[in-house]
Amino acid sequence: MTRRKLIIGAAVILAAILVTRNIKNLSLPSGNLIQNDLPSSSLSVSPEPLKDRPQVEISTPKGVFVIELRPDLAPKTITNFLSKWVNGYCDGKTFHRIEDWVVQGCDPKGDGTGGADSLPTETSDTSFTAGSLGVARKPYPKTVSNDSQFFITKKDSLFLNGDYTYFGRVLSGMDVIEKLSAGDKIISTTILSK
Repeated sequence: MTRRKLIIGAAVILAAILVTRNIKNLSLPSGNLIQNDLPSSSLSVSPEPLKDRPQVEISTPKGVFVIELRPDLAPKTITNFLSKWVNGYCDGKTFHRIEDWVVQGCDPKGDGTGGADSLPTETSDTSFTAGSLGVARKPYPKTVSNDSQFFITKKDSLFLNGDYTYFGRVLSGMDVIEKLSAGDKIISTTILSK
């Protein structure tokens, strides 16, 4: 790991520690926007969200894309995913779901059934337009989402509005996302400094 990655990683972990403090027994579903029942885990989040919009570079066999996260809309979700990405949790995991409107990945089982039901669904008024990031969940209960599987909309998907956690958008590389095939791996995730 390079010195820059270590410094950025330490900063992200420190921010996550500051944000995660008092959430207990929050459970989330996961999967192909639908998931098997898995045990809940607990998280802690302070009432003060991160104020910046972190950016993450995701490297795939088809190229690189960059996402911008929205902690102002989904602070618990951002804390969860930043923690996973800084530790390389998604590295080597696949994009298991590829459809004309969505790409979904980072399932530890690789088939849409992995990950824990441990995040609260953090809905907002933000619309799921093309390039939006969301979190997989089961159809019921809608109040919880998966802790590892995220998706990116390739088309405007307004039917997701108000029901799924919107937590960011693609800044660059939608052409890469359009080229992804089922089974393509996430090579690496790198937290970028602003």
